[in-house]
Amino acid sequence: MTNHASRWATFINASKKPAYLALADAIGEDIQSGELGAHEQLPPLRALAAALRLNFTTVARGYAEAKQRGLIDANAGRGTVVREFVRAPVTRPSPISQLDMTMNLPPEPRDHALIRQIRDGITSLAEQSDVYDLLRYQEFGGPYDDREAGASWLSRHIPDLTASRVLICPGIQSAILGLFASLARPRDTIACEAVTYPGVKGIAAQLGLRLVGLPLDDDGIDPDAFRALCRADPPKALYLNPTLQNPTTAVMSRARREAVAEIARTYAVPIIEDDAYGCLPVTKSIPLAVIAPELTFYVSGFSKVLGAGLRIGYIVTPNTRYTARISAALRTLVIMASPFMIRLATRFIRDGTVTAGALAIREEAQARQALAAAVLTGSTYVSKPEAFHLWLKVPEHWNRVEFANHLRANGVGLLLSDTFTVSGPPPATVRVGLGGASTREECQQMLEIINDALEHESSASFGGFVP
Repeated sequence: MTNHASRWATFINASKKPAYLALADAIGEDIQSGELGAHEQLPPLRALAAALRLNFTTVARGYAEAKQRGLIDANAGRGTVVREFVRAPVTRPSPISQLDMTMNLPPEPRDHALIRQIRDGITSLAEQSDVYDLLRYQEFGGPYDDREAGASWLSRHIPDLTASRVLICPGIQSAILGLFASLARPRDTIACEAVTYPGVKGIAAQLGLRLVGLPLDDDGIDPDAFRALCRADPPKALYLNPTLQNPTTAVMSRARREAVAEIARTYAVPIIEDDAYGCLPVTKSIPLAVIAPELTFYVSGFSKVLGAGLRIGYIVTPNTRYTARISAALRTLVIMASPFMIRLATRFIRDGTVTAGALAIREEAQARQALAAAVLTGSTYVSKPEAFHLWLKVPEHWNRVEFANHLRANGVGLLLSDTFTVSGPPPATVRVGLGGASTREECQQMLEIINDALEHESSASFGGFVP
């Protein structure tokens, strides 16, 4: 490392560019001159930062810039290495997007067998299908065979489920949209967690609905607060994300679910159960749809257990009467799910791809949570072993907005608590998504940048930092 660091230090000191861009230029110069060869390992970030007498964040940003230019790669188990086939160095700054932690994406496992299985399924479906059959309008809610496949997948959570209670739609977001539109009218109230999935806030605003956030703890919403709301003016529905709740990662206990279900039953309040993450935890929770089947609209899909691009969601209705009612609303709002996506989801259910994908994503999430625990040793956050994100407390010496803006300027995007807050002041927290990084190496780099920021008083106190 000594030779590299010495050359790079000289190059950076002579350059008029920001230090992170000069570092990326120096790496490019060494590749062009042959000082760095294909697959050669670069120094670890902290060691290089110390050798160059630069801030860790600046060096991390320099590596990210070099990767954006196609010069280097970060590989699990190998560290940062020079790419085998390198493009000509680009000396202009490029946006740093590979460390985006704003989206709650499932981490993508580098499981070659799973990737091959997914690819084979897509290819096989395309080759074996009638092209025009996949391009025609189809019955809303999905063909019966595909609804049966969905029922078989969901029956591991909801026993004895039949296709007559299942509707297929283009993703969970559209399912929630259809349910809100069916159960409430403009200016009606829907209850939810005090901090909740942002998509719910957007849907309510579009439909002119009033959201009332209920206080929650590590066990879910406060039953007493829900009861008090129902006594005063029962909401038209209660929306809950009870397993690995987004953003707090809370998991409602069975006792809390039963208490909430009993209150909903007393006041005839329908429950919308968003179970997007339900199949990820090793220890399964009993759905509200099993505790209160006569009240609960259960929603699930594949965006969190296989990939966000597989836009297929399922609604389980309390009875067939509701199936027809919800189907009519969804037909008006979203027409239908893509026939190709429906067939692909059915194929993936029947050939075991969904099961294999969920297991692989669970393992990758656990590995990234372990990375977070190892890197953020002095930080306060809540999460669960199978969650895709952390709910990170911002230290008192940082303003949460300043903290997020500082990290965004350095290529790490986070979501402020304001995005999720329905009622009360936003807490001093941010959501850190672990799935945005394409590899564990990039995830670790991202976490180290966050940890470095947490350890400093403010962005203004960063010695040697060049924005």
